[in-house]
Amino acid sequence: MDIMDEKKMVALSVEVGPWTGCAVLFLRSCPAVNLLSLYKDQQGKFSVFKVLKLTLTDSAGGLEGYEILKLHDADPLLGVEVKFVDVAACRRFLQSYGSGAVQQFLSQHTCRLLHVPQELALETQLKAGTHTLDFCLDDLELCLQHIHQSQPERLRDDEIAELDQQLQSQALGHIPQPPTLTQEEPPVPSNCFLFQKRVFEDRMLAAGDLQRFSNGVGRDWRKVGRALGKNCRALKGPAIDNLAYEYEREGLYEQAYQLLSRFIQAEGRAARLGRLVRALEDSKLTSLAENILDIQPRE
Repeated sequence: MDIMDEKKMVALSVEVGPWTGCAVLFLRSCPAVNLLSLYKDQQGKFSVFKVLKLTLTDSAGGLEGYEILKLHDADPLLGVEVKFVDVAACRRFLQSYGSGAVQQFLSQHTCRLLHVPQELALETQLKAGTHTLDFCLDDLELCLQHIHQSQPERLRDDEIAELDQQLQSQALGHIPQPPTLTQEEPPVPSNCFLFQKRVFEDRMLAAGDLQRFSNGVGRDWRKVGRALGKNCRALKGPAIDNLAYEYEREGLYEQAYQLLSRFIQAEGRAARLGRLVRALEDSKLTSLAENILDIQPRE
């Protein structure tokens, strides 16, 4: 069988008949917020589950087409075993994962629900059976085939079913929100972000943001690039040094412009204002963040 025939069989297998499959998302977070340790703790278990469920909802495009079967202790990793029952939802999830949006959603919900002061640094790996899907994300049909071939070997874990029921009850207003250390502060909507105790819309980056960043960041553009690169594949490894070398003659403005342009190009709809502002905060460039957000200086 040649490669084209194999591709046709892959496409056919994911489009015809009832479709199910299984994948495991492995997560490793920074020591300051260890998701595995929090999940093991009875006080933090529900909050971690809620973070994961909201992340799946955002990345798969809704509440249908998947379910969490079990959370695995793969110390130091937390494994999230997900059963997909709809190929369209699975495809949307894979597209979100490949663009870095899953990591971004996870970071945002963790910061909001667990009250982390800054963007969370995460390492992720996606597996289906023995296949590591991170190596073939450019071929969505092949990823879908691997997931489809990896059928779930267990029913839903009782603990997960209880947590899901608790989350549904909370959404309907039947039980109160679990107490947190900063319960007096109103929650920030998922489409917004917090900066200097003010809420801003987390919109997509625009041409004006690109201009202000390039004009104002100066020699610190590499520092911001490394901060953005924590959750952006296109800015990892030697990418930033390569940009510096390639546009050295054009000067700092062009280097900064190309950096943010590459981030926007790579991340697509996940290239949001909140990510840039958090990277500027991490780089101690709050005045530039204020300028981009059009915050007037205090007199």
